[in-house]
Parts: sequence; structure tokens; C-alpha cells
Amino acid sequence: MKLLEIAHSRTGDKGDISNISVIVYNMKDYELIADKITATRVKNFFKDIVHGDVLRYEIPSIGALNFVMHGALGGGVTRSLAIDPHGKTLSQFLLEIDV
Repeated sequence: MKLLEIAHSRTGDKGDISNISVIVYNMKDYELIADKITATRVKNFFKDIVHGDVLRYEIPSIGALNFVMHGALGGGVTRSLAIDPHGKTLSQFLLEIDV
């Protein structure tokens, strides 16, 4: 099953850092994503674009995980040559991961 079947996501950016939140639709699925969607797995999933650390923060009270990906935006919005310099599409891409 794809993550998008049990969760939604939002993305933000600050400089060369992309911040992706993953929020379950149903709290019963939080344990599953907390177990399966690790910082290491996210770093490997984005290995071609994330050149720094990936940190994961857990917010169980709202069924969410937050991933802070350093070195993910090609130097930042004003320096990046990417079509999506803010990285807004990264959240949708992450939802394609298998759980």
C-alpha cells in the first residue's frame, strides 16, 4: 500500500532545507507510519536530491511525522536551477513510498 492511502502531506522550505510533514487520516495508522517511515528511509528515498542530514520529529498527539531535509533544494530558492525550487512537489512524491 502507498503512504498516500493512509496519510496526507505538506511541504515547506527555508533556504536549502525542505520540511515535509506526513499526517495520518486515521490515528490507528500512526504506529504503522512511525515504524515504516524512518529518517533513513526518507533520506534513501530522496538520495538523488538530499545531500545533508534528514531529521525526523514525531508528533503523536496529531498523528504526524515531520522530516527536515538539509541540502535538499539545490542551494535554496534563489540559487536553485530546479523547476520546483521551493520543493512543493516533494511531499506528493514522498506519499508514493510503500508502507
